[in-house]
Amino acid sequence: MKQLVVVGGSAAGLAAAETLRREGYEGTITLIGDEPYHPYDRPPLSKQILGGQWEPDRVPLRAPADLDALGLDLRLGVAATGLDLAGRTVALADGERVPYEGLVIATGVRPRRLPGDGNGDGNGDGGGRAHVLRTLDDALALRDRLGPGRRLAVVGAGFLGAEAAAVARGLGTDVTLLEPAPVPLAPAVGERVGRVLAQAHHDHGVDLRTGVMVAEVADGGVRLADGTLVEADEVLVAIGSVPNTGWLEGSGLTLGDGLECDEYSAAAPDVYGAGDVARWHNPLFGMAMRIEHRTNATEQGMAVARNLLRPDERRPFAPVPYFWSDQYDLRIQAHGHLRGHEEVAIVEGALEERKFLAVYRSGDRVAGVLAVGMPRRRSAPGGRRSRRGPRGGTRWGSWCRRGRNRFGGCRPWPGPGNCRAGRAGPCYGHRHEARCHRCTRRQDDDAGECPGALIDVLIRSPGASAPGLRRAVTRPIATTSTRRPRCPTTASWAVSWACSTPTR
Repeated sequence: MKQLVVVGGSAAGLAAAETLRREGYEGTITLIGDEPYHPYDRPPLSKQILGGQWEPDRVPLRAPADLDALGLDLRLGVAATGLDLAGRTVALADGERVPYEGLVIATGVRPRRLPGDGNGDGNGDGGGRAHVLRTLDDALALRDRLGPGRRLAVVGAGFLGAEAAAVARGLGTDVTLLEPAPVPLAPAVGERVGRVLAQAHHDHGVDLRTGVMVAEVADGGVRLADGTLVEADEVLVAIGSVPNTGWLEGSGLTLGDGLECDEYSAAAPDVYGAGDVARWHNPLFGMAMRIEHRTNATEQGMAVARNLLRPDERRPFAPVPYFWSDQYDLRIQAHGHLRGHEEVAIVEGALEERKFLAVYRSGDRVAGVLAVGMPRRRSAPGGRRSRRGPRGGTRWGSWCRRGRNRFGGCRPWPGPGNCRAGRAGPCYGHRHEARCHRCTRRQDDDAGECPGALIDVLIRSPGASAPGLRRAVTRPIATTSTRRPRCPTTASWAVSWACSTPTR
């Protein structure tokens, strides 16, 4: 291949382009983005940018010199408008057609709109008061309208709406948070956890109204379905998003809730999807999913680049989803597929203290875990960080077993000579440490931020005693942070085991 095209100039698209170069591709890479900016990070938009802690110069994902070193053919500020699969060309808004031999589609999503917001139908009564929060320009426009004496109505109490409400309240803005569900975030995190997060808004002075439907953005605020006007100077519409697949209509690709892809993230021969726009079959969970999380965008961008370059060595993309959210003084982190869970168990901490670890069950398997206000080293029962998926992973009973051994270790490892850390004699439990492959920082280091370093540790092993995991420990480990090479299967974490049996 001499000409590769990446459509989408954000995290997934940049990750794909960087990986292509890292894997030795020397041909032309055209990176197309509809925004005029270099690729930038989106999670800070609803946090540090909206709150004024950061200025726009802190959100670019790479410095200009690093982008120049990639030798990309950058086409920024111009949107893709069509795709010709047979002719292998991408049509741009400026009339140009860009040829390709391999294509990565990473066009992300766009916000859903409300009637009357002045953006969806072009004739709304919002009067410039209605906002969405997807781009850097969106965040800066809303930030300029917040502060003491201002009134903000946030429509939608999902993670984006909740984060924006928390930031606006911290700036002194009077906030009304409107949510149609009885309990915010209940489908994602469960009713009990949802009530805890809702109470945090009440405690910080947010007027949270649940079970209300917003009909439209109106002059002076938003109008509810029952005709009530909720007065506001500004309105933030945070009611979800729609995959950016309109430009692909008529192309022959399968479109539904995003770009339909197989387990390799392939949508057609030499055409791959990555990031928020891609719906692919995740073999680890045995289901199709579309994930709108920052870490997934980067990981999928890297995976599709490798599969595109080496079609004979393709690997299924089988991650465990991860996301984090900051609301007031709460850090919320989750791994797994929490939606559709059948049961939630609080296995550490307490809901009333807003410091707890929740484990989610689907069938007889752990589907995911969610930590609120927990130190990084306490991200699983007994201090474990193992995050096994629901296929070939931890059974529900072993996570939710009450009365862990008195030494505070995790599930007992029976019998002498079975210590994973190489210790002879009876062993009462183990712990492990991991380093993030992105920054090599230990997970229990408190300095700095590493959103990817929580409990993402060799989950693809079929069990705690997997032979591959045993072979990794070839000698006794005297310390708790001996490194070993990255797992060749997951290309993810460096792990070492350390015995937690007390020294006698």
